[in-house]
Amino acid sequence: MAVISNKNSKSHKRNRRGHIALNVPNIVLDKATGEYTVAHRVSPNGLYKGRQVIQKASK
Repeated sequence: MAVISNKNSKSHKRNRRGHIALNVPNIVLDKATGEYTVAHRVSPNGLYKGRQVIQKASK
C-alpha cells in the first residue's frame, strides 16, 4: 500500500491549487440597447461597437 513520505501542509496544498478558480466573464454595457452583453461579441440586433455589422433578413 502506498504511503506518503511527507505530509503536505494546508498552505502547500492551497498554493498548489491557487490557480484553480472560476473565471468571471467580461460583461459590458451595450450603449445602444442598454443591456449587458459579453465583450467582443455581436449583439442579437447585429450591432458591434455601436455599428450595424449584420443586416437582418427581411421576409
